[in-house]
Amino acid sequence: MSRIGRLPVEIPGGVQVDVNGSTVRVKGPKGELQRMFSSSIGIKLENNQLEITRKSDDAVERALHGTTRAILANMIHGVSKGHEAVLEVEGVGYRAEMESKNLALYVGYSHPVKIEPPAGISFEADAKTRQIKVLGFDKELVGQIAANIRKVRPPEPYHGKGIRYLGERIRRKAGKAGKGK
Repeated sequence: MSRIGRLPVEIPGGVQVDVNGSTVRVKGPKGELQRMFSSSIGIKLENNQLEITRKSDDAVERALHGTTRAILANMIHGVSKGHEAVLEVEGVGYRAEMESKNLALYVGYSHPVKIEPPAGISFEADAKTRQIKVLGFDKELVGQIAANIRKVRPPEPYHGKGIRYLGERIRRKAGKAGKGK
């Protein structure tokens, strides 16, 4: 049995879960998510908990067991508390600013790169700490938007300039060696 998959998912107050076969709908104060899962994984709602079971010990079902439980836990956490991804802007003259709800990145191009948040996503930019926060209730979407922001100017290995995740370590390379005489 999967060590993650066998754990029940607790449903906090204020969150409604509707299980309809292999489709699960989760509604909370932050938003609403719906997802279809594999029919080989059983999902039951009992005593304010979600129980995830599998029908056989097939390798594919074993892999889906823990994954399904983790996705359901992320959905419930997202609609109740929300998810966030934090990025850092590193480099001389590099900065991120908010323009109403849009994010403007000044990262060495001749023009600012403006990013408009999709539905369910919001940005926060702090000029002092040079951090960007991507906030939302869908963990997949938060991670994808953070990856798209990082892709605007990924960190380079020589000076470490660019946009990186909070706590990300960049492998540094030595620059050109000076000409010896």
